[in-house]
Amino acid sequence: MKIGVIGAGQLGRMLALSGYPLNHQFGFTTKSNNEPSSMLGLVFNENECQNSAESIMNFADVVTYESENTDVEIIRNISKNVKVFPSEKSLFISQHRCREKKLFDSLNIPCAPNQKVNSLNDLRLALNNIGFPAILKTATNGYDGKGQFVIHSDSQIDKAWDSMNGVESILEGFVSFKRELSLIAVRGIDNDHKYYPLVENIHHNGILRKTIAPANRIDHNIQDIAEKYMRKILDELDHVGVLTIEFFETDKGLLVNEIAPRVHNSGHWTIDGATTSQFENHIRAITGMPLGDTTPIHNCCAMVNIIGKTGDTNSVLKMPNTHLHLYNKKERKDRKIGHINVNAGSVDELQKRLSQLKQYLPK
Repeated sequence: MKIGVIGAGQLGRMLALSGYPLNHQFGFTTKSNNEPSSMLGLVFNENECQNSAESIMNFADVVTYESENTDVEIIRNISKNVKVFPSEKSLFISQHRCREKKLFDSLNIPCAPNQKVNSLNDLRLALNNIGFPAILKTATNGYDGKGQFVIHSDSQIDKAWDSMNGVESILEGFVSFKRELSLIAVRGIDNDHKYYPLVENIHHNGILRKTIAPANRIDHNIQDIAEKYMRKILDELDHVGVLTIEFFETDKGLLVNEIAPRVHNSGHWTIDGATTSQFENHIRAITGMPLGDTTPIHNCCAMVNIIGKTGDTNSVLKMPNTHLHLYNKKERKDRKIGHINVNAGSVDELQKRLSQLKQYLPK
């Protein structure tokens, strides 16, 4: 099949790399011919095409997207002529934090207390209800810790609201959590569901730096609860493709933080650590193919993001059971330009391998 991807970043790149062995073809909408996916298929450059969305619609048998910040109107128009997976509904809800929280509440899925904020007065009222500390976030377009302000006291209220630049926002109660987890699942056109194991995510300055898969000390009950929440969301959205839930693990159980209707950074370990990667399973789902086995093929796995600078990759290539993935992106502060997957037979072996990757981890 011909698969159109809205966007041409590293997620589109890895989707294509997983899809070509299945005999699919790819096209991408781009803003530049130098984006990570640009050499992996037809490119419909927004600056060169009169209508890149129409061009990819004419090319594709099915269309997908690599970001929840994709314009819903574009997806709505394309879907009138070509199948789009995940659907407009998944995109519409996941790209807006208030709509996300409303979905969680309707499905009785626990999340942090929250309140919509459209003005400084709204913020003051919300803080009266939720209390300190709390996190003010833009309702849309936030990623990697951007568009967020932690409020600890009254003295910060004006500064917090000014940082939002007047856009629609949401105030969330601060969650005291033990660690951050995520669950990646895939749902097929035939309503088949597959789940990867819960993984632990370690962030620094709002950016994911390391994922441990499967997460240590996860019992079957916690995995089952996470999958139950996931199934509710997948089925409510009639979602086709990969979907990710980010969780807070607390003393009282799991709280859902947010969802992403796409392949996810915390699932990059699956390329080298699972029977079927998240990327291949997304392609299988949107093209109507049978879903693949999600079982890990190693006892312990980890993913380390390469942020800002490429570093000494020769030392990485010399390490056993270690796999380097670069995205053809220029070095830039806080930019994800690649990742490293590490596989091991035990937790001790994994920690030993990770200790050799200190150049890529925050001090």
